[in-house]
Amino acid sequence: MIKTTDELVAVYKDYSDPLGKIHREIKKGNLIPLKKGIYETDKTIPGHYLSGIIYGPSYLSFEFALSYHGLIPERVYTYTSATYNKNKSKRYKNAFGLYTYRDIPNKAYPYGVKSYIENGYSYIVAIPEKALCDRLYIASPQTSMKNLKSLLFEDLRIEKEDFYNLDLKKVIKLSELYPSSNMKILKKILLKEVKKNDSH
Repeated sequence: MIKTTDELVAVYKDYSDPLGKIHREIKKGNLIPLKKGIYETDKTIPGHYLSGIIYGPSYLSFEFALSYHGLIPERVYTYTSATYNKNKSKRYKNAFGLYTYRDIPNKAYPYGVKSYIENGYSYIVAIPEKALCDRLYIASPQTSMKNLKSLLFEDLRIEKEDFYNLDLKKVIKLSELYPSSNMKILKKILLKEVKKNDSH
């Protein structure tokens, strides 16, 4: 369960030194610091429950969400999240892992995300199509369809079958929300594929 310093000071108000009591509880492992002023009491919970609490508004995306949806083979140990209007990347390291936050365009931010509630915690994850767009948005600019395909299928190691099984029309719609050369190339690749599928 999440606790703030203010909540804990109120709980420990009968102690002569409530802050000293908080430090002792941290030492005992009963309170796990997430960032300044915020603690978790349960060391066994999955780390992704905490990403939106540590820094927000944010949602899990990029490599973490691609792995979460089974689009990339690697298990991802960094909790990668998207933010907007922050104008800088953030990182937090705590006992649960490394949390990173990067901006995406404001107009892209609200679309293609899904909320989950588990064990009393709520968290938000990009759908596969959105996680892909977010990841390509922060990737180095590619100059051709060939290069972008190489990034998708060789560097990120997304299976072609999984890629083409995505909702391609949804990816095209989402890609239009990003001012990015990678997105323009992605849209070309997908329009070609959609046209091919529609003509069958």
